[in-house]
Amino acid sequence: MKVIYSERFLTVYSSDPASAPGRMEAIVRELRGHEFLEPEPAGEEDVLLVHTPSHLERVKALPSVYPVALLAAGGAIKASELACGGEPSFALVRPPGHHAGPSSFWGFCYFNNLALSLQRLLSRRKVGKAAILDFDLHYGDGTAAIFSGSKRASYHHAEGRREELLEGIASFLSREDYDLVAVSAGFDNHEEDWGGTLSTSDYREIGRMVKEGAEEKCGGRRYGVLEGGYNHAVLGRNVRAFLEGFG
Repeated sequence: MKVIYSERFLTVYSSDPASAPGRMEAIVRELRGHEFLEPEPAGEEDVLLVHTPSHLERVKALPSVYPVALLAAGGAIKASELACGGEPSFALVRPPGHHAGPSSFWGFCYFNNLALSLQRLLSRRKVGKAAILDFDLHYGDGTAAIFSGSKRASYHHAEGRREELLEGIASFLSREDYDLVAVSAGFDNHEEDWGGTLSTSDYREIGRMVKEGAEEKCGGRRYGVLEGGYNHAVLGRNVRAFLEGFG
């Protein structure tokens, strides 16, 4: 499993929980043994695939955020390219992105990392149709807005009680036709995090479901991008569990 990561993601760029010191370190400690690859920042042309010019300018006006937000988007791009070539990958990046819409950002998100990385593949005709699974506690309104009405990307937010949530993921992955699975991987629905719903082993099961769905439908092409997850005491092992199933 290739993990896209840079020590520049340790930068505390704001006061929000996604930027808290120690958060990325907690994950990196648990992922020793994986192959880490360094990302390059996304270009403005990549950002403009899904965001308006005014949106880009507003993020540019945040000097502590803008460089790391471009790097996070670039990490998602690198993960998507590896996945398109048949190598499952995970973008261990921040800021997260699934609340960033075409012309708005909130919820600790600035650029929609997953959406722009996926749209880049779609626009270059490297992928015909994609399935987007979002298992963060919160609905990815930005991702849903970007791909609203699209016939080339289907978005599913996993929600509800544990059994309902897992059944919904399995149903989505089995009923859709797709050439690649892109995952917004948020871990704030853990039983010891904000959502209080999923166990660590459930994240392993979600990873396994994605792997098996992708292997059945699209030659295994899949990648994930980090979104939420704020209890540092459990976050690292939850990410590790997901990758154990996902890889």
